[in-house]
Amino acid sequence: MKISIKNLGAIKQAEFTLGEFTIICGSNNTGKTYATHATYGFLDYLRSNAEFPVEREVIDKLYYEGSIQIPLLPYIKNLQKHLDIAAKQYSKIMFRVFAGNENQFSESSLKFSLESKEKPELVDVQIRLGSAEKSVLDISSSEDKESLEISLIVDKDSDDLPPRHVIENMISESIGTAVLGSLIPKPFLASAERTGAAIFQKELDFTKNRLVEMLGEKFTKLHPFQFLSKFRGEYPIAVRKNVDFIRDLPNITNRESFILKSHAEVLASFQDIIGGEYKVSKDGEIQYTPSKNKRVRLTLVESSSAVRSLLDIGFYLRHVAEPGDLLMIDEPELNLHPENQRRVARLLARLVNIGIKVFITTHSDYIIKELNTLIMLNQAGKRFQAIAEREGYSQDELLESRKLRVYIAEDALIKLDDAQRKTRCQTLVEADIDPKLGIEARSFDTTIESMNSIQDEIIWGVDK
Repeated sequence: MKISIKNLGAIKQAEFTLGEFTIICGSNNTGKTYATHATYGFLDYLRSNAEFPVEREVIDKLYYEGSIQIPLLPYIKNLQKHLDIAAKQYSKIMFRVFAGNENQFSESSLKFSLESKEKPELVDVQIRLGSAEKSVLDISSSEDKESLEISLIVDKDSDDLPPRHVIENMISESIGTAVLGSLIPKPFLASAERTGAAIFQKELDFTKNRLVEMLGEKFTKLHPFQFLSKFRGEYPIAVRKNVDFIRDLPNITNRESFILKSHAEVLASFQDIIGGEYKVSKDGEIQYTPSKNKRVRLTLVESSSAVRSLLDIGFYLRHVAEPGDLLMIDEPELNLHPENQRRVARLLARLVNIGIKVFITTHSDYIIKELNTLIMLNQAGKRFQAIAEREGYSQDELLESRKLRVYIAEDALIKLDDAQRKTRCQTLVEADIDPKLGIEARSFDTTIESMNSIQDEIIWGVDK
């Protein structure tokens, strides 16, 4: 899938493709975080707000006959059209994703297009609206998944029947789930502010503030798009989501991810990085237990910054992750020693190899170089195998170069839309990735070469 952005932060215009492992690197203030948060916001928006309209006559028939069947093929044929509409709507509210000024984002836009090889596989839908004791609407996929079968379970005149617009929205969202479910990954973003969110989540009670504000207004319809457009938070949506995630940990820890069930080695690798494990006490307090002394229970305030920076990622891996998810991390190297940065790179490679898509922004030469090692070791031959065994690399950490997409945020000559000539502006330039040599990350190489040159002159230069 291809994302195109315009006039977003420092970026004038850029285009990038989401791969199984997507990396954006570059200097400070070059637009990496803007591109990441805009992508996260749109994928999150698509999962519940993409417009798949249902004709009025169809709803009339449901009320009259009590059940209907909606074919999904017409929606698949017009899928790009629906995505274009969703992208335009999202672009109008993108300033809310960043908690920015509307005027600042008035020229910002995002487009989303599927590549020719990306064909939707219809996803099974099973939804019931109502309470555990009494359901009012049933939506389910047909046996061949090519249609949705929708039934009213209560009489159309019943007081239990929800408003018409609620039923329309439920059907529209169900169509979106069926058609987009195999194409649009469920995103989880660990923002660069995650360390503060972990400590101050009790003080940053966003949910209460947002609900109080919304309850003070009158709504004729509570559509998700309108719901989102009414948020007036002072923090970017990614930060609010991080806080909400941490606040909900007592409930989240009752679940088991597919990693916990089937890939214990991944969680063991994560525990090695943080040097212990996380727990949630009976009263909901998050605690950290070091591996070297399991009698100790440290609060987050008492724990290291590295432990705090990986908190939400650890709980996500253990309790939430599902195959096909997109794990997005803004600066995974945050507060980590170089050795742990290398370990994080190997952990991310493991995740990609078990079916989790990964998207990171990074300033870390250690992470890029370690990924290069994983790419270069993934070659046939006894010499490469011997090096991997000697250095402790396992086969499930090695990476195929085709799985990576790497972009450098920098000034470059590009042809802007509708322009005749190329213009130099801030954009994203795709880096070359060679199966034998790894990633060409020149944004790091220039700095390292400059430092080496200075030190060589200091050590080997001759006094005049």
